[in-house]
Amino acid sequence: MTNEPQPSWRKPAGIFLIMALIIAWAVLVASLSPWVGEWPVLVQAIFYLVAGIVWIWVLPLKALLRWMELGRWRG
Repeated sequence: MTNEPQPSWRKPAGIFLIMALIIAWAVLVASLSPWVGEWPVLVQAIFYLVAGIVWIWVLPLKALLRWMELGRWRG
């Protein structure tokens, strides 16, 4: 008989939160499209590239991943 660890509820909850944060960020950025659409194409591309990278720092993904794995928010 093996003593297998029980699955943690934090991982499914964390995945749900990450998906919700990604959707919220996408909706926020997409809501700016009426104004961004008037910009030159190159400036639009830079804006969307930066917006696609910035969400990693703006949203608390690192802390959320740590909580999912270890059960605490800080290292």
